[in-house]
Amino acid sequence: MDHLLSLIIFFPLFAGVLGFIVSKESIKAYGISIATVEFLLSLALWFNYSSTGSNFQFVEYFPIISTYGINYHIGIDGISLFLIILSTFMTMISLIALNIEKDIKNLVVTILILEMTMVGVFSALDVILFYLFWELSLVPMLYIIGAWGGKLRIYAAVKFFLYTFAGSLIMLVGILYLANYFHQVTGIWTFSITDWQLLVIPLHIQFWLFLAFFIGFAIKVPMFPFHTWLPYAHGQAPTIGSIILAAVLLKMGTYGFIRFSLPLFPDMSVYFTPFIATLALIMIIYTAMVAFAQKDMKQVIAYSSISHMGVIVLGTFALNAEGITGSVFFMLSHGIVSGALFMLVGVIYDRRHTKLMSEFGGLAHIMPRYATIFGIILMASVGLPLTMGFVGEFLSLVGFYKVSPVMTALGGTGIILGAIYMLNLFRESFFGKSKSEKNSALKDLNKKELMALIPLVLVVLWLGIYPKPVLNPIDTSVKKMLHLMQLKAQTPEAKARLLVKDKEAK
Repeated sequence: MDHLLSLIIFFPLFAGVLGFIVSKESIKAYGISIATVEFLLSLALWFNYSSTGSNFQFVEYFPIISTYGINYHIGIDGISLFLIILSTFMTMISLIALNIEKDIKNLVVTILILEMTMVGVFSALDVILFYLFWELSLVPMLYIIGAWGGKLRIYAAVKFFLYTFAGSLIMLVGILYLANYFHQVTGIWTFSITDWQLLVIPLHIQFWLFLAFFIGFAIKVPMFPFHTWLPYAHGQAPTIGSIILAAVLLKMGTYGFIRFSLPLFPDMSVYFTPFIATLALIMIIYTAMVAFAQKDMKQVIAYSSISHMGVIVLGTFALNAEGITGSVFFMLSHGIVSGALFMLVGVIYDRRHTKLMSEFGGLAHIMPRYATIFGIILMASVGLPLTMGFVGEFLSLVGFYKVSPVMTALGGTGIILGAIYMLNLFRESFFGKSKSEKNSALKDLNKKELMALIPLVLVVLWLGIYPKPVLNPIDTSVKKMLHLMQLKAQTPEAKARLLVKDKEAK
């Protein structure tokens, strides 16, 4: 187990390179096999993870450029553990559901390389290593959208890349400044997040550094007003691209807030909470209204994704155990649910080559298995109790209720609006009379599609009914982070906020 985490990071990369010598006829089975092994390895992390331990586990360390403190330093806690499992699980599921023949070998190789970067982001404890994985993740997704996307794929791919790359460059300036400041204070060059977290940073420096990191993470989420790249990316990406983008890549931004912004800049996290919460409320309400106005099923889910990410941001900046634990769990549930919804839209698009709700109607009678699974996932999306979507959303809002009941009430309207636009989509597409004769010839879900969708349904129900195995490790790591934030807080406002929350977390 000494190098299990490194194996999980780099196994998809080596397997992807070997994929070039695999025949076109065998490449899909090869990709599924590699992704399945990768998923099983990530489960081994969970089985060997101590849920009572709050420190980083499976830590590996060796110097790369020791003069400047750049090291290969990886490890996981309860927060990153399940995001790694989410990454490997959704990669496996998306490859099972893959229904593209065009240049399939390059696509499978690209997906495996993308998996490596996603796991690397959630494992890196050296900030330069984190930044390398963060930036490298842009390249495979740029290629996926640009090579296998729709008519406007080049525009969507370039917009996605420019937005996220610009934010990353601003974050890089903050990273280099903070490393130089640490060197000035201690005389040591290091990019280790565990070292940086011990440093108490003056407030005027915290202010600008918080903004630099915030912009990089906010664009990735994406938060309002940086959200405009996402509907284009989803609209033009192939189904497998939308699944991975929604399920995992967006979570890198909210993960960055929890791993970097909160523990490094506790005072500014408190100071900027009203501003960030306001942006989150705009995300929740505005994009929910935009989702209701859409006629394209995929665009409804794309805007719905932004709205739900707003709830995750709200829970994160509750700065208490309930809110942050809820936001991490909601990252997982949103990844599963949004990935499943994009997959379901891909199923109907493969059959009819349209995503317009006005083209369907009556699908519940024509495709009963499809309608049943769509209905279950839809209920999870709107936060129905006993589904995975309810747990994270409820905890996130409960956490922020302790900060501002009024803002929480406004954020809660997103649940109502979500029910409105999702049930409207279900009514228009699945009930009433069929709006096209072509629908009568549609075939229900086949074995391959059921193999991809049934595991998602089971996870949605299992973690909705019994979320404790996942919540406990997350909660332990969140409480440790809150305790660290309380110890580092300098302003009276931050000390009061974080002290109360720290007592609650114990």
